[in-house]
Amino acid sequence: MSEASKVEKVIIVGSGPAGWTAAIYAARADLNPLVFAGRPKRDPETIMPGGQLMLTTDVENYPGFPEGITGPAMMSRFEQQGVRFGTRIVTDDGFNPDVSNPDDGHSYSYHDCRRVDLSQRPFVVYGEDDTEYRTHALIIATGATANWLGLENEGRLARSGGGVSACAVCDGALPTFRNKELAVVGGGDSAVEEASYLTKFASKVYMIHRRDELRASKIMAQRAMDNPKMEILWNKIVIDVLGDDMISGVKLKDTKTGDESTLPLGGLFLGIGHTPATAFLEGQLELDEKGYIKLKDPYRAHTSVEGVFGAGDCVDKVYRQAITAAGMGCKAAIDAEHWLSEKGLA
Repeated sequence: MSEASKVEKVIIVGSGPAGWTAAIYAARADLNPLVFAGRPKRDPETIMPGGQLMLTTDVENYPGFPEGITGPAMMSRFEQQGVRFGTRIVTDDGFNPDVSNPDDGHSYSYHDCRRVDLSQRPFVVYGEDDTEYRTHALIIATGATANWLGLENEGRLARSGGGVSACAVCDGALPTFRNKELAVVGGGDSAVEEASYLTKFASKVYMIHRRDELRASKIMAQRAMDNPKMEILWNKIVIDVLGDDMISGVKLKDTKTGDESTLPLGGLFLGIGHTPATAFLEGQLELDEKGYIKLKDPYRAHTSVEGVFGAGDCVDKVYRQAITAAGMGCKAAIDAEHWLSEKGLA
């Protein structure tokens, strides 16, 4: 029987903190997990290997790394630990890439999961070439993608650690942003929360909003307007991000007059929401109105389909932190192990 045609005990889709933690726990439980880690972004529905931490230069709030660590290096170490205990990863060259060097930059090519069929048992997971992989249990840990403006320099500076970020709680306390004028793009509750958090470290925080009224709740909007370190720039959109190695400012356009202006900045944060990577499920799991996977019990990882478990940012629209995602990956693997044992499949 070929590797792709046998029935797996558990397949994990996703390779961020939730996916790799689930793999570590599942592997140590002798479930021999198979991971679809994803491909670098080709389109909005492609799962990115390593998740959003691959766009984070310095991680200083994850316990166990007192000197800090880069996001890619952390994810490589998670992966290395999973492989050590027997996790297999679907790649162009087989199922077991060499991950002995945690900082090797991932020179091998992972495979993405393109779709699943949850109407059959065992479940069917389809690889990129439509190869069918069958599994008794399935852990979905595909994460959520931050919504970006789509500007070329925005993406380049975000990837290089040049002062553009989609997570103030993750990055706002870094020395890069301290005592500088920063800006948050957005007008909802999340944007206000991000801006308020940044006022602890910045000399000033601008909120850039395309309308003349915030979308945030009244209490959150009032909090923003009452904060002496915050200024709201109404009817403005960012049309360019300025700077070479580091951001130096943004170019703004007035949505009413069309006038353009330049705002010097030491950092730019996007607060315009996230999109969970769940479209590939094609409605086979119960999702909320924004596409996040619903769990049957908030303290467990069980989804609306028995034998399918959810973990990480494709479930969590509140915290979106590496450590909370890792905790959910742990729960998903333990719940999957217990379910398989109850069914006599472990």
